[in-house]
Amino acid sequence: MAHVPPHTSRWRDALGSLSARLLVAFLVPTLLFVAVAGTAVYQLARIILEEELGTSLSAIAAATATQVHGERLLTVEPGDDVASTRTWRNFVRTFESIAEASGVRRIYAVDTQGRVRVDVGGGLPVGAEMPELARDRLELTRVFEGARAASQVLFTGSDGRLYKTGYAPIVYEGRVVGAVGVEGSAVFFGPLQELSRTFATMGAVALTALAVIALVTARGLARPLRRLMASALRIGRGDLTTPVPPEPTLEIGVLARELEDMRGALESRDRQLKMMLAGVAHEVRNPIGGIALFSGILKEDLQAGAHAEAGAHVERIQREVAYLQRIVEDFLAFAREQPLARAPVEAPALLSVACELMAAEASARDVTVDLDAAPAVLEADGSLLTAALVNLVKNAVQASPPGGRVRVSGASNGGHYTIQVRDAGPGVPGAERERIFEPFFTTREKGTGLGLPLARKIALAHGGALRLDSAPGDTRFTLTLPLGESLSAAVTPPR
Repeated sequence: MAHVPPHTSRWRDALGSLSARLLVAFLVPTLLFVAVAGTAVYQLARIILEEELGTSLSAIAAATATQVHGERLLTVEPGDDVASTRTWRNFVRTFESIAEASGVRRIYAVDTQGRVRVDVGGGLPVGAEMPELARDRLELTRVFEGARAASQVLFTGSDGRLYKTGYAPIVYEGRVVGAVGVEGSAVFFGPLQELSRTFATMGAVALTALAVIALVTARGLARPLRRLMASALRIGRGDLTTPVPPEPTLEIGVLARELEDMRGALESRDRQLKMMLAGVAHEVRNPIGGIALFSGILKEDLQAGAHAEAGAHVERIQREVAYLQRIVEDFLAFAREQPLARAPVEAPALLSVACELMAAEASARDVTVDLDAAPAVLEADGSLLTAALVNLVKNAVQASPPGGRVRVSGASNGGHYTIQVRDAGPGVPGAERERIFEPFFTTREKGTGLGLPLARKIALAHGGALRLDSAPGDTRFTLTLPLGESLSAAVTPPR
């Protein structure tokens, strides 16, 4: 079985977690909304319809009570229903016509003791006690006090349907002598339950649609993230040459661009490191070979007693060691991070010091160095800028023919200070001009190829730039530095 690296597994787990989180983010709020909203709507509709049904039933009971003569109702005695007395029959006909007209299931009249006087639709005999009244004791108390009322609960009839009862008092000579009860079916519960089922179905459809949208969205996010993951893993394995493909999505596109910038920076640094290592190996090999050669000859001369020749060999060895030391120093100066010690620096004084440091070598080559610097104050690291300027002046002196002249000038230009170092040498060929700032690129036999890259690195660290313009007889290095405090925090390798 192929081994899956732990970091790859973690990426896959993260992508799986992303899909799961999107599903949860889409579905849980919708599910809660459907459940809470559906329940709230259902309960509200039920309460409103129940109240409306109770109001209607109590109104029918009140209308029926107006058709009941209280004194005659009290004359109905047990057995009248069996004997079918005329008073009892009149009440029954009245209740039946009202029941048929209103569509209620049952209408009955009871006295204040809760005994049945007339019952249409229920079939209880006259004089019987109604057990249903115990359920609505509080409502009947209000009715016997002269108010209309409706039962607060629904009850299930013998047919399995839900019913509700409305009550109204029967008044005779200013006093309540009984009550009319009207039972009606809660027929609205059928459509209400159907509405509830419809709402649940719509909620299920909405949840399914959202689940599909969440999955599509998760896959849409996972695909570019997988591509980014593949690019990151390639970079982690050391593949710095394969570009990171751009992504169309805004946020992921920004990540892709940043990852590509990081890859480019790593590739550039890796290339520079390889060049530096190759350059160091190449530059060190020759002096080490010379040291080995002349130390062997020195040993033979000493054994033979040729002390005069031995002194010359020692001088050659010392020169090679000094060259090795310069290679190491240049390499360390270019490679290490150097914090900027910013301080106000007078530009003319800075240029004057650099020219003075090169005066001896210029004199030895019969080259004149001219200085023309306009006054200005730079907020910079004086020692680092001096090193950069010395490299530029040294390069110009070495490129100048005997009797030549190097011109060093400085002038303010807007918010910048521009320093130019010009020589009248043969110039830099086009092919070499493109590589002049590469580490270890040099055309001189004893050059390390780090002077100009180091100067450019220091210029960039100060927020400036270093440019080369070259033609036969006129080569110019232009160093531009900002006037002010727009400096970076440290000398970092250029990209």
